[in-house]
Amino acid sequence: MKNILLPTDFSDNSFQAISYALQLFKKDVCTFYLLHTYTPVIYNMDYMQNTAAQFDLMEAVKSASVDGLKRIEAKIDATYKNSNHTIERISSFSTLTQEVKNIVAKKNVDFVVMGTQGATGAKEVLFGSNAVHVFKNATCPVLAIPKETEFKEPKNLLFPSDYGINYQDKNIQPIIKISKPHNSHLHIMHVSFGDDLTDEQSQNQETLKRYFEKTPHDFHDVRNDAVSAAIVDFQKQQPVDMLIMINNKHSFFENLFFKSRINQIGFHIGIPFLVIPA
Repeated sequence: MKNILLPTDFSDNSFQAISYALQLFKKDVCTFYLLHTYTPVIYNMDYMQNTAAQFDLMEAVKSASVDGLKRIEAKIDATYKNSNHTIERISSFSTLTQEVKNIVAKKNVDFVVMGTQGATGAKEVLFGSNAVHVFKNATCPVLAIPKETEFKEPKNLLFPSDYGINYQDKNIQPIIKISKPHNSHLHIMHVSFGDDLTDEQSQNQETLKRYFEKTPHDFHDVRNDAVSAAIVDFQKQQPVDMLIMINNKHSFFENLFFKSRINQIGFHIGIPFLVIPA
């Protein structure tokens, strides 16, 4: 059984991510945890000294959160009814990042699936601030669903890697959990800048070969000056339904996605993006 956490801010993008998750895991026995967090903006402001006013505000915001989750569950039940799936609602007075961390640990969550932008997402920003914070702090894989992404079975997975990680089960099993039910083909892409692989990189590549021996896959050695450009070029030549990366602080990942805007790197992710913590 899989445990899937679905954060929502009740935006269209967040429901699109929920819809994607329900279809992605439709063959699996799953418990989906619908999560909404709330922190009233003026809750801690100095002028709110009236205890009754604080209580009324908290009750109103909590009630809106609970009612919103009930509406989401009803919409799921009407559109994606599945005997394999159980839905549980969680309304929490907390920050999203902290509550995701708590639930991942408490519920043994396999995947967090969320939209890349919330209700106030700006078009020029690659990921909304909530998504970025979850990426940075997540202790389990996070699947980010871009705005307006319709579900498509993930038949082709792109996994760029610098072979700089001593791969272990926790890095690889999430990829297999996605690929196996859909009989996906995995494209492992190494972006080369002209140098040969080091002994360590070669060993790590061999480790990947062993892990994926039962998974349809191939290796690509691509010459390019930029990983982002290599990904775009690959997408032009080969259909890609999901991008997968391991968030290794010593690799290209953090610089590529956390410190740049779309117009600076000329790169926009138009497909679901799975981030696996190293």
